[in-house]
Amino acid sequence: MPVVPELRRPSVTAADVDDAAARLEGTVLRTPLQPHPRLSALTGCEVLLKREDLQAGRSYKVRGAYNLIAQLDAEEVGRGVVCASAGNHAQGVAFACAALGVRARIHLPRTTPRQKRRRVAAIGGEWVEIIVSGGYFDEAAEAARLDAARDGAVLVPPFDDARVVAGQGTVVREVVDQLGRAPDVLVVPVGGGGLVAGSVVWLAEHHPGTRVVAVEPHGAASLSAALGAGHPTTLAEVDTFVDGASVARVGELCLDLVRDRLDRVVTVPEGLVCVEMIDLYSEDGIIAEPAGALATAALRTPLGLEPGESVVCLVSGGNNDLSRYAEIEERALLHEGRKHYFMVDFPQQAGALRLFLDEVLGPDDDITLFEYVKRNNREVGPALVGIELGDPAELAALLARMEASPIHVTHLPPDTPVTRFLA
Repeated sequence: MPVVPELRRPSVTAADVDDAAARLEGTVLRTPLQPHPRLSALTGCEVLLKREDLQAGRSYKVRGAYNLIAQLDAEEVGRGVVCASAGNHAQGVAFACAALGVRARIHLPRTTPRQKRRRVAAIGGEWVEIIVSGGYFDEAAEAARLDAARDGAVLVPPFDDARVVAGQGTVVREVVDQLGRAPDVLVVPVGGGGLVAGSVVWLAEHHPGTRVVAVEPHGAASLSAALGAGHPTTLAEVDTFVDGASVARVGELCLDLVRDRLDRVVTVPEGLVCVEMIDLYSEDGIIAEPAGALATAALRTPLGLEPGESVVCLVSGGNNDLSRYAEIEERALLHEGRKHYFMVDFPQQAGALRLFLDEVLGPDDDITLFEYVKRNNREVGPALVGIELGDPAELAALLARMEASPIHVTHLPPDTPVTRFLA
């Protein structure tokens, strides 16, 4: 019996990243690498931001998409391409297809913000058809796979492809060129793993001393799950808030490439991402999407940084819908402990609300929600009350005043269904 060689997935080398950089030259923007005083003061390090939110399509995703599509032969171009995306990869594919004259069908999950849908259509123009498929990325990816199989269109994966990984790796190659040296630490957001895979591949060959930190959202930690299991595993549930990184299963090729090459993998709560998004916007004038704030949010967690080290954070995207900022602020307030919800059983008699305001509420506290329905056949009427504290440290005093009050009050923890519904 002849020995059949084991089939191996195509790998990626630093030379592939260098080739991709030459292919992207003059088409994909060389985005700024900017010192960041606020985060430098916070960490005691020299923090710099790689502003991929200023890239064409407002995301690094254009790098991998263009690198793949630019290598298609005439026969493949004639068949067209298909992709699935939470929004940013779609814009990268749309940009590449419009630039290279290739037709594309793009599958977007229903959770993709309207702003991203509009941008995909505007960038791709006549070359792109948008199809809404599934509730989150992995469902859209399966729809795209079946779509491509029906007529032989070329599938353009958002991360698990050697050409895509090589294209994404050009970000860190550019960082080193701009900085004039390799940073001590590179902090990279992770969804499917293409960006971090391309980064570690190039650094491992050229600057192995750089420590790479991979950052995932708490509700979609597919890389952590895969590393723990030893192979890609599908998450049972995914929080889609950080839509650009809400991937239920990390890429197989990506996992192969990052295994044993990461300093650490950290998960960041979605509420902390919201806190950082607001600070980026209000203090720094940077409009980051949730995935774009992952890396900088991680600097608020223990990363083992040494004072004076150079730390580069990749701001991966800036496609954020303005209508989402109310939810972002709500999640941030809950995370910081400044906003709380209560069920209050008010006696159905005159003066009950005045008693609550005078004896329970603090001088700097504010009622942000009050939902109450009077029922004439009951002695008490429940109300759902939202309170924003002037200082999170005042919660204990507020709870003590509630306990001393004759009005019965129940504090709703942040993880209750009611609180999740309101946030």
